[in-house]
Amino acid sequence: MNTLRKSILIGFTVLGMAAAQAQEAKPMARQHDAHPTKEQVQAKMADMYAKRQARMHDLLKLTAQQESAWASYQAAIKPAAFDGQRPEHKPFNKLSSPERLTLALDMTKKHEAALETRLKAVTAFYAQLNPAQQTLFDEHSFGGERDGFRGRRGHDGHRGHHGGWGHEGGPRHEG
Repeated sequence: MNTLRKSILIGFTVLGMAAAQAQEAKPMARQHDAHPTKEQVQAKMADMYAKRQARMHDLLKLTAQQESAWASYQAAIKPAAFDGQRPEHKPFNKLSSPERLTLALDMTKKHEAALETRLKAVTAFYAQLNPAQQTLFDEHSFGGERDGFRGRRGHDGHRGHHGGWGHEGGPRHEG
């Protein structure tokens, strides 16, 4: 196992242990509440992300020459940590129609910029893979058949959509 791979795996392990330690250090005041805290959800998501990336790394069996491309790819796609600061939340139903559309457009632009960044990172990394690795990457990356996303939909047929139209005071379609 080369040094970079060991460092990446050690880093993921440390992150997972830190997340577990942070959960244990929390007071048990909210134990009666059925919903996990935001911190617990974030720690679980970070742990799942780290495990998924480690599985992908192991599956691809990268060469020493490909490790730097992997590191660059990981740095580019890593989800940003939530800093605890949220913009002022104004209930959606209290916004005017132009304000709602402006908000939707701003969110779309942010999402598009994030997708463009991810596309550049994936394209650069993908070019460093051999055809067999590219096939594995296609099968196990976002949207691939074995990724865990296909066939995993909620009761309404959507994938984990919890906001936007029809939620938290937003416009609802009357049936």
